Amino acid sequence: MGAKKGPVEGVVYGVRLHGEFEYRYIGLTTKSVTARFRQHLKEAASGRKTPFYDWLRKQERSNVAVDQLDWAYGLDALGRAEIAWIALLRREGQPLLNLAAGGLGPTGVEWTAQMREAARVRSTGRKIPPRYGEENPFFRRKHSDEQRAKWSADRKGTNVGSANPNFGKFGADHPSFGHVMSDEAKALLSAQRTGTGNPNFGRSASAETRAKMSAVRKGRPQPSSRRSAHTRHHTNKGVFKDSCQHCLSDRADAGE
Repeated sequence: MGAKKGPVEGVVYGVRLHGEFEYRYIGLTTKSVTARFRQHLKEAASGRKTPFYDWLRKQERSNVAVDQLDWAYGLDALGRAEIAWIALLRREGQPLLNLAAGGLGPTGVEWTAQMREAARVRSTGRKIPPRYGEENPFFRRKHSDEQRAKWSADRKGTNVGSANPNFGKFGADHPSFGHVMSDEAKALLSAQRTGTGNPNFGRSASAETRAKMSAVRKGRPQPSSRRSAHTRHHTNKGVFKDSCQHCLSDRADAGE
């Protein structure tokens, strides 16, 4: 039998720059301060978006100092110590980047409009390489049915009709007007949707579904994709191309 575990010991630590006496982050850990800071560096390198990690990414590793500020015996005491330190330093006006007031468990942080705008500005233009497979922190996980239902209810009707931010915008007024995807982007999308990446890979519609689709389309003219493209890009725009069989056919029908 293993030894019985007693209350956990831990420390409260502060992160600052060498030569400065203002702390930018206060945390707690039951590990060594050095090991915990290595975890912070790893999180920052992964691209995690918080004010502290955004700040940490901009610093030279050798210019960042980590100080042990307090020691506590037991998790509850450790959480209270962190809360006390954050409150004290904030009263002194130190520029802490902590989002919460500290402590253990859920912090109940609610993002304000100002916090969201600041996060948007920090992330604009940032190039973070995508992480696939086991490297993705959400690998083999999925959102609960309750969470999915909540998102569905929150978003229902938000982009319908006049609620859509692009409602009534056409031509040059539409934000996508004139946008052309690069060859690299097209190749990436194609690779992602080929084979097993295609959401319909290995699937086929049931007989019931096929019957419903047939009934909906019954009696509706279904021009071929080439004919449809000819109408949209040639006829409607007054364009004639010798390589288009429909252009030649239309000219022949007109007796030209």
